[in-house]
Amino acid sequence: MLERDRLPNGVRIVTERIEYVQSASIGIWVGVGACDENAETQGISHVIEHMLFKGTHRRTAQQIADDMDRLGGYLNAFTDKEYTSYYAKVLSEYIPECLDILADMFLESVFDPTELAREKNVILEEIKRHEDQPDDLVHEVFYDAIWPTHNLGRSVIGVAETVSALEQAHLIDYVSQKYSPDTIVISAAGNLEHKQIVDFVAGRFGHLRGQQDQWRDPRRPPTPVVAQKFVSKPVEQIQLVLGAPAYSIFDDRKYPISLLDIILGGGMSSRLFQEIREKRGLAYSVGTYAAGYIEGGLFAIYAGTSPQSATEVIEIMTQQCAKICNENVTADELLRAKNQVRAGLMMAEESMSNRMNRLGKDEILFDRVIPFEEIMEKIQAVTPDDIRAVASEILNVDTFTMAQVGPFDEDDRIAASCGPDDEDDSDE
Repeated sequence: MLERDRLPNGVRIVTERIEYVQSASIGIWVGVGACDENAETQGISHVIEHMLFKGTHRRTAQQIADDMDRLGGYLNAFTDKEYTSYYAKVLSEYIPECLDILADMFLESVFDPTELAREKNVILEEIKRHEDQPDDLVHEVFYDAIWPTHNLGRSVIGVAETVSALEQAHLIDYVSQKYSPDTIVISAAGNLEHKQIVDFVAGRFGHLRGQQDQWRDPRRPPTPVVAQKFVSKPVEQIQLVLGAPAYSIFDDRKYPISLLDIILGGGMSSRLFQEIREKRGLAYSVGTYAAGYIEGGLFAIYAGTSPQSATEVIEIMTQQCAKICNENVTADELLRAKNQVRAGLMMAEESMSNRMNRLGKDEILFDRVIPFEEIMEKIQAVTPDDIRAVASEILNVDTFTMAQVGPFDEDDRIAASCGPDDEDDSDE
């Protein structure tokens, strides 16, 4: 059973009781992420996420870890473009203790300067590791290339220069400004009592005051840039991403684009996987993804291939884009894609952590939890004409932005290029 409450100060609580399990997953969500940063604070949300594990007025970092392990529970967090989540999973009998640990971290962290100096070093090592993983890095390069002047293009993990410069006062000030009650959601799923969680949240979060004066606006989508960006790395493969702007999470065209994603590159039966990997053996990793945010979205095609094959891989990608724009997908392709969406949603419901995540993200982004039935009704209503229409809007190869990470020189860059002759924004 799904239940929702909102405290007078704006903090929201959403829970789903599942009686047949013996555990509960609980998350504290805040609608603050990389999108809320500027050039001077890039990465601060990610640093704050780390620091909430490093000590409160009541617990040291060691005590936080010891107390959660004593419950036999699991504690973690993550930062994204538009939100940050601090979450845990415990046996149902330990829900009060788990809530106490999470609330203590969220509300009472001290951001100790000694711990901060140590943790900044950890994050700098994380950034270095990220730089050493070209198959991850290329997507970040792509975001920066397509949205260079918008916060959606910012790296979530941060950059070394800004992370190194952050001090205790910066974190305290940022939390006091951004972590306002109207951006906070507590979500939980499992064998729980909704009233118990509401009463706890009211007692610990009810005193919070303030609200966000500036918030994201879906009426102001980011202005995309048609560009080609290259990062040279001494690796064996070229990792490449090409794509274009797509739709906000509030646009119902997200439903046909989700099916387009599956048909074009979302699985082993997809067109790109079959053409590039199965028929020609040109890549191990190939696919597509659609990413939607409050202010906009994008659609991307990616692959990792040898420098000698990059031009051919890009040609196949653009040919398949043209084909799906000019010819309707088959009835069988559409049925398979709809079944994959349905199966993915239903299988996710078998995990309490996934249920908790869905509740938290929906409440943060939509101010409601979207029913499974509503999603499937809109997915089932999508026709081949709908998919062709969105494909024709976004898969125009002349307006694609491209990012590449690989072992190439100037000649290689020219050979692997696509689209118009834009200025080459190269990184060495």
